[in-house]
Amino acid sequence: FLTEEILTTVIDECRASGSWSKLIHLIGSVFNNPESLTKSFRKPPDPTPLSVSYDVTDSSVPQGSVSSASDDAVQESPNVPVNRNRDLDITVDLPSLRRAYQRLMDVPEEHIQGPLINALKILSQTVEMELKYRNMLEREPNYINIFVIIMEMPMLLSADYLDSAFPSICKVIGTLHVSAQARLARIWSTYSQDRLRDIVQSLQQIITIKVINNESRWSTTFRPSDDPAITGATRVLKILFYANILGGKRDSAELIAEEKRMNESESLQELMQGAFGHEPKDSTPPKEDPLAKELGVDMLNCRDPLIPYEDFVNEPLNDNLDIGVDYTNYRLESENKFSFVPYCFILTTASKHTSMYYDNRIRMLHERRTAFVQTLVHGGPPNPFLRVRVRRDHIVDDALVNLEMIAMENPSDLRKQLFVEFEDEQGLDEGGVSKEFFQLIVEELFNPDIGMFTYNEESHHYWFNSLSFENDAQFTLIGILLGLAIYNSCILDIHFPMVVYRKLMGKKGTFRDLYDVDPTLMASLQEMLDYQKDDFEEVFEQTFRIGYSDVFGQSRTYDLKENGESILVTQANKQEFVHLYADYLLNKSIEQQFRAFKRGFLMVTSESPLKQLFRPEEIEVLVCGSQIFDFHALEEATEYDGGFIADSPTIRNFWSVVHALPDEDKRKLLQFTTGTDRVPVGGLSKLKMIIARNGPDSDRLPTSHTCFNVLLLPEYATVDKLKDRLLKAINYSKGFGML
Repeated sequence: FLTEEILTTVIDECRASGSWSKLIHLIGSVFNNPESLTKSFRKPPDPTPLSVSYDVTDSSVPQGSVSSASDDAVQESPNVPVNRNRDLDITVDLPSLRRAYQRLMDVPEEHIQGPLINALKILSQTVEMELKYRNMLEREPNYINIFVIIMEMPMLLSADYLDSAFPSICKVIGTLHVSAQARLARIWSTYSQDRLRDIVQSLQQIITIKVINNESRWSTTFRPSDDPAITGATRVLKILFYANILGGKRDSAELIAEEKRMNESESLQELMQGAFGHEPKDSTPPKEDPLAKELGVDMLNCRDPLIPYEDFVNEPLNDNLDIGVDYTNYRLESENKFSFVPYCFILTTASKHTSMYYDNRIRMLHERRTAFVQTLVHGGPPNPFLRVRVRRDHIVDDALVNLEMIAMENPSDLRKQLFVEFEDEQGLDEGGVSKEFFQLIVEELFNPDIGMFTYNEESHHYWFNSLSFENDAQFTLIGILLGLAIYNSCILDIHFPMVVYRKLMGKKGTFRDLYDVDPTLMASLQEMLDYQKDDFEEVFEQTFRIGYSDVFGQSRTYDLKENGESILVTQANKQEFVHLYADYLLNKSIEQQFRAFKRGFLMVTSESPLKQLFRPEEIEVLVCGSQIFDFHALEEATEYDGGFIADSPTIRNFWSVVHALPDEDKRKLLQFTTGTDRVPVGGLSKLKMIIARNGPDSDRLPTSHTCFNVLLLPEYATVDKLKDRLLKAINYSKGFGML
């Protein structure tokens, strides 16, 4: 076996003698032998073993912490608490191991690289067989040391190791039983931020190199999910992903338990019965990740992981993935073929959105088939779509009446494909009519005159009006509209604070969420928390009774605690005051309105993989679209038809005009061409716009097929004429007709 002292001595001897054969033999004999490696780099025996147990709610260091000499593994960032439920039975002396590897890195590479790579290949094969046939992890608990020691090797990042040795180790780690993976996750969660990031980047490097090197080989028969190096590294990344959550700042156990009770009381069945008295059919519960279940972690409960969640996304992999095929593998062949859907941390928001799009389309087709079968059995006209017929001048009333009737009679119809008709207009809804419908109804519903929402001028966000005169059904139907927009891949011009999306995922609003709702109030409360002088009570003169104004400007009060007016806020209880204040504003004051809103949202999305795939930040992107407004990316992604090509004079003139337009007119162009001025998930490069030639030079204005993102452009002779006709078209267009 190896220790830092043994390795240092051998390296010094070899350097003095000029022969490296002894070191080569030592490396080969230890690194290809699981038993030898298990015994290597052990911590010195502790005469007074420390038994450490962490309370789930406690984020402080326990009494009698591990000595710093051997505790690089549990070194923490000053802003990240010691994580809970740690597996501190690490018998590897990590600081000593890392120093030993640094000494090994000083040895000329040509002397040790070949033997070490061969040893690792043999080791991976041996370990794989022992795990499979001898159940070594149960027979020898320290067998896990092998993976800890190997993953610490700095030389794994060099090209020769990345080619075969490192992927072979990843393959073995990826096949470990879930309990062993959980133990590795607990160990890695004790690492510092920098060390965890280094390991993640090394695995990302494997995936990126394999993807780029095989770009010419990817085909219908060989995809990234068929490459064992890519799939093995992805499986190990999953362990690190949960280690990242374990090591980060997680919500307290009390908050998680409170949210669990809240969500149980708001089960879908209870919510729908409360809304319309209709009991829904049973739905299959979403699949729970076995490793997350074993560790007892949830991504939603950790807003501050050790390293950002974005570090786990691999862009080159996403660029080469066929999401349709990958989703098919997930749905139909998950036992035999690898799919990236259960490893969604590696996918971009755009890729996950595409995956959910396929899932939603399958549900729509299922509802359509069900409708036809019911027509054959029971008679009556077929009803394969969710049809909503509205008048432009009464769009809110018509839409809410339509949707309320559907929700009362058969809520499952909400999961049919949306088909919108504007009365007295000829447009057929292939997507474009729905986009305009959502835009118009959102403008109406969020009008401050209606009084359902309040608008904060400082944060530019809307919030629920706790004193609204509208009944629960109105908020329920707004939730339905939001769910329908996501379900039908329509982007809305809605400006909710992030806490709304967190609450839709089952979380509660906390003081941290207050900034997006009322920045001024949060700044005042933060000032109170930061104030440490003895004259606190004289300076703030605040009791547990708060005051606010209703929609009519009338002053109102609320006691955060019983007899709040007589309880003064002090240095001792100011934290409680801030917590209760935030809880009242974000949860209690709008409980009735938000419960109804969430009820409508879940009617549409309850069976969707929304919660499994997306973080709240990503759901906001699904609803509101991307914030990246890059028309050069749109130009690169645009296709041409009808005789136009990218170098056509009219096309060159068109883009020169477009790039010179102010942002407001660019949004109008998007609205005119696609039916919405919002940027799709993934940016404008994901918008497949087509510019088609619509005859020779004429005085006709440009026209569009918003359902298919097609702009019909006459071949205008001059750039000035093109600009004049284009601006008239985008500024004075309204309604739909048949061309």
